[in-house]
Amino acid sequence: MAVVALLATGIPVQAQDTGQKAPAIESVDQAVAKLVEEDVVSGAVILVSEDGKVVHLSAIGDANIDAHKPMTPDTMFAIASMTKPITATALMTLVEEGKVNLDDPVSKYIPEFANVKLDGKPLDKPITLRQVLTHTSGLGGDQRVVKSLENTGKVLAERPLRSVPGTKWEYSPGLNVAGRVIEVASGKPYAEYLQETIFTPLKMNDTTFKPTDEQKPRIATLYAKDKDSGELKENSSWIGNVETDPYPNPSAGLYSTARDLQRFYQMMLNGGFLGDAKILSRDSVKELTRLQTGDIVTGFTPGNGWGLGYCIVQQPQGVTAALSPGSFGHGGAFGTQSWADPVKGRIFLLLVQRSNLGNSDGSDLRKEFQNAAAAALNE
Repeated sequence: MAVVALLATGIPVQAQDTGQKAPAIESVDQAVAKLVEEDVVSGAVILVSEDGKVVHLSAIGDANIDAHKPMTPDTMFAIASMTKPITATALMTLVEEGKVNLDDPVSKYIPEFANVKLDGKPLDKPITLRQVLTHTSGLGGDQRVVKSLENTGKVLAERPLRSVPGTKWEYSPGLNVAGRVIEVASGKPYAEYLQETIFTPLKMNDTTFKPTDEQKPRIATLYAKDKDSGELKENSSWIGNVETDPYPNPSAGLYSTARDLQRFYQMMLNGGFLGDAKILSRDSVKELTRLQTGDIVTGFTPGNGWGLGYCIVQQPQGVTAALSPGSFGHGGAFGTQSWADPVKGRIFLLLVQRSNLGNSDGSDLRKEFQNAAAAALNE
């Protein structure tokens, strides 16, 4: 744990790209280092920005324990469901172009959805794109892509619904439906469309569904807590596994870095642009990040609602207490977290690789990190 001890003293690490020392806040490193030392995670990359400037960036612990390979600021992570907001944002670019309407029936793009049934009976009203983006479509079950998005759309259309669309929130493969709609409306493969529309303009050079041979050595190893020994052991998952699941997954497939994700969320905080890159209009950003689910109770922590692909903090409390009402973001299956606070102009990024963490959105790791960062910035 030499790396942890070093960083807990507040000694900054090297920032990616510039070769300059990255800023570090000692109390933030200490909060995360404590949980690394307790073997909650093998290590972490954490980033905090305020008003468009990175005010904290550090890498703590190991990317691979057995190899004694330290985390670095440019370590790459499987971000799992943090992919969902990016997919929704890509779809919104097609809404701006007039190629898609959020209240269109899904069947306009995936004809098989015209035959969706609930309890064996046809629906009174068709499932809409807005509903698949807010997890209120009635769809449920696993979020894997089977063979292709075209095929997956057909498979999901045959899956029995769990509730009347628009009446209940249930975490779902709805963003995979959105990914297929992107293909149909744009005439391009989903991953290619994201690359051209978001990643290249924002210079998110380490955000990909398929890491290159040059990038692979920078990927953090996934760990899980052994139930008997309590030790962290290497683990595997279909999420991000390009061998078993080679098809780009709009719900869970991306790899990325702290710097890349900061650029994406800063674009959102800016109202759709970053530097010379304009991704969306301000109105589209507002639509993505406004409450869409009304009084419907949503997951994964109290006081939340749902926007279009984004979780929205409505009444900050508990793990979200450091955020302002209207903050938006998403977590991932392996403990990753990304949250943007439009009131205070802040971004909080926590990148780790840990399975069986439980509800990572409600984790102590997230809470301690965000609280320490907010306390330091509020001084």
